[in-house]
Amino acid sequence: MDAYAAGWLSIIPTVIAISLALLTKEVFSSLLIGVFSGTLIYSMGKGLEDPVIRTIEIGFNLMGEKVDFNILLFCTLLGALVYVLGMSGGTRKYGEIARKKIKSRKSSILATCGLSFVIFIDDYFNCLTVGTVMRPLTDSYRVSREKLAYIIDSTAAPLCIIAPISSWAAAVGSSLKSTGAFESDFAAFIATIPYNYYALFSLLLVLYISWTNRDFGPMKQAEIQALTQKAEDVSLSDEETVKHKPSTQGTVWDMLLPLFSLIFFAVVGFLYDGGYWGKDSQYHDVISALGNCSASKVLIWASFGALVTAFVMYIPRKIVKFTDFMEGAIEGMKVMLPANIILVLAWTLSGVCRDLLLTQNFVESFVAGSTGLDVFLPVVVFIIAAFLSFSTGTAWGTFGILIPIVVPVAQSIDPTLLIVSLSATLAGSVFGDHCSPISDTTILSSAGSKCAHVSHVTTQLPYAWFVATCCCIGYLVAGFTQGSWLLSFGATALVFSLSLAFLWKKSFNIKQYE
Repeated sequence: MDAYAAGWLSIIPTVIAISLALLTKEVFSSLLIGVFSGTLIYSMGKGLEDPVIRTIEIGFNLMGEKVDFNILLFCTLLGALVYVLGMSGGTRKYGEIARKKIKSRKSSILATCGLSFVIFIDDYFNCLTVGTVMRPLTDSYRVSREKLAYIIDSTAAPLCIIAPISSWAAAVGSSLKSTGAFESDFAAFIATIPYNYYALFSLLLVLYISWTNRDFGPMKQAEIQALTQKAEDVSLSDEETVKHKPSTQGTVWDMLLPLFSLIFFAVVGFLYDGGYWGKDSQYHDVISALGNCSASKVLIWASFGALVTAFVMYIPRKIVKFTDFMEGAIEGMKVMLPANIILVLAWTLSGVCRDLLLTQNFVESFVAGSTGLDVFLPVVVFIIAAFLSFSTGTAWGTFGILIPIVVPVAQSIDPTLLIVSLSATLAGSVFGDHCSPISDTTILSSAGSKCAHVSHVTTQLPYAWFVATCCCIGYLVAGFTQGSWLLSFGATALVFSLSLAFLWKKSFNIKQYE
């Protein structure tokens, strides 16, 4: 289908979908209405016959084109794995042992942060794995699912975008390479890390909130609601989703070994698929191999391998019967159906904006046509990247579009602002992706923590906007100081610290509920 340059109308579908989701608290119909509003704009703009019929036809055709079956299969197989882990009784044992070792609510939250920091290779892998492992423990200490989802989401993309060895680093490197402006794409990526204020301060905020147990905004209410429940009403595991009675013979290793195998198969698969052991010597190092691999395809191998590992562990020992194992796997797949539907609708909405209505062209024309940016270049780039990423739900697509534009603009306006402007592009892309309801990582964080998607979005938004506001100050200072890291980082840190000190009195004090 030929695209239609809809201009400012290209953002209408996203605005409609997000507004309806926040107002109605119902995400499926909101996304679907957003999709059809976009295809209606396209049909009317192109002057197609029978615009109503064509609106529906184009919407479902695009839905079929935009489905990433690799990610859907990964989510489905991981749902099966989580379910059979619960059937084995290993999840229950893990919760009991973890509670003996980790003896406080604060420690359970910090342990979740720690695991999130360890799994930094891929954001999808982080979102679903951390939620699976830590949910039984945080449930036992009545940590809200919203808090768990926030920690997972805020340590997925923000960590990946500053990790030199990650799928995100490879994607950024490929975008930098296309500009031809740098001798070393990897060195250029490393140079952006100190200026990526959104990623750095998002991680700091997660650590601060986890350490102090202080929350504000909607998250405060979610935490109060979780803490005021009776202990017996809070699940110690995922047994609320398991129809089959968990085995009493299972051990903690019946949970841990399949999960360890998931991580092992994923890491080995990333390297194998990237050509680490292949004939082409250019991929015989970890970074190059990670950049050359198909992460979504490898995650299917890893989740299937972990499911086979569980099968081999459970069936011979008669912890789970063969028929129950297969029935349980199917039930687990059903559990992931809502998340998969949201993903499909989000991908479709993103496709409507990018492929049919050309939202990115609207943003490109704004950037390219802007004059007099000068000292405001970093903060303007941050805001534009955030807007585009929020609207389309993709950080990768955003910096892929903007980096080739930002590099020549920065070079022509003020070369000293090149690196900080690139960092602002990456930071804004992550911010928009972080708080967008149609972002993959936002959806998968909700699924991994088994938190209602709209609840996760509404409780996370104030934290994301708080960090983004501090970053705007930093990037503004960077523009006025010709990219001085010391002054711009210092300004961001100062605003961040003073704001937290102000919010301290208004934040939630957990002690009165413990």
